[in-house]
Amino acid sequence: MPRPDDRSVVVIGAGAAGLTAAAALTAAGYDTVCLEARNRVGGRMLTTANPALDLGATWFWDGETRVRDLVTRLGQQIFPQHTAGSAVYQDDTGAYRLPNNPVDAPAYRFAAGAGALAERLAATLPDGVLRLATPVTAIRETPQGLSVETAAESYETAHVVLAVPPALAAAHLDFGGALPEELLRVAAQTPVWMGAITKVVATYRRPFWRDRGLAGAAISHSGPLRELHDMSGPDGATPALFGFAAAATPGFRQAVTRQLTELFGPDAAEPEALHIQDWSTERWTSPPQVHRRTDYGLFGHPLYQRPALDGRLHWASTETSTEYAGHIEGALASGLRAANTIACSSPDPKAEPCTK
Repeated sequence: MPRPDDRSVVVIGAGAAGLTAAAALTAAGYDTVCLEARNRVGGRMLTTANPALDLGATWFWDGETRVRDLVTRLGQQIFPQHTAGSAVYQDDTGAYRLPNNPVDAPAYRFAAGAGALAERLAATLPDGVLRLATPVTAIRETPQGLSVETAAESYETAHVVLAVPPALAAAHLDFGGALPEELLRVAAQTPVWMGAITKVVATYRRPFWRDRGLAGAAISHSGPLRELHDMSGPDGATPALFGFAAAATPGFRQAVTRQLTELFGPDAAEPEALHIQDWSTERWTSPPQVHRRTDYGLFGHPLYQRPALDGRLHWASTETSTEYAGHIEGALASGLRAANTIACSSPDPKAEPCTK
């Protein structure tokens, strides 16, 4: 990267927030590079291939206009979450039907999966902007701006968009002692959305629970899965159920299939496949001891709303958003906030005025 000027930016992370920031900045004419540690884009928007099953982010909701606008612009097909039928409540005394499904709220799913939305957004970036398998190790202040260091090279830049969970950045990046102590403390203690969660998806030959008048939704205070939902595709294609667990303990697979049988009947005992995604073990999502971070009141903290390091380091992840934190919408909002802050700090006289 050339010697930095006011219009050079390094975005760290190619999840929803980082891709959104990179797309907005390149569209505004900024010399931008987006560095992603993984060999894929999407971060916690992770979808299996054939069939498309979301192992991370799954939904968006009415009122989340940024996601709605993005799926329209990228031509992504969506469909409503299946909610028809009764839900199930489970405790140590058994499993009981809950009429009219009080568990699910109306929501929307991505027909090709949330990961496909990230891939389509990444495809809009100019050649050379996105660089995969490039973990960042340090961010240092320099007389000209900031230096972003990887194992192979360093990038001199005027601005950095830090689009990874703050606790991950605090645990893995060397800031050379430059971050204010209070900011580093808040970042280190901020929970990682889904970071302490294991998500399980069970696929079947048919959505048999629907035949029994069940929505596929459940709340449990007994089995390993504490919250469950239908993950079938449009019109019941690719029948699937999914749930969230606090941890994948020994004997986890057997415990899950036993619980699915207790909740939805004997047809649930033999899933075609059982996909288990333990986000706490994802090196580029969750820092060590992620389960200990439980203060969700730190989401959207005021310190994330203003740039650090002399106005050059900008926070962008769903955890930093003041609205819809923990949702894809929150990630998009944070990426746009960071991009707009940079545009306001070094506006292009030929461009539209930036908005505060």
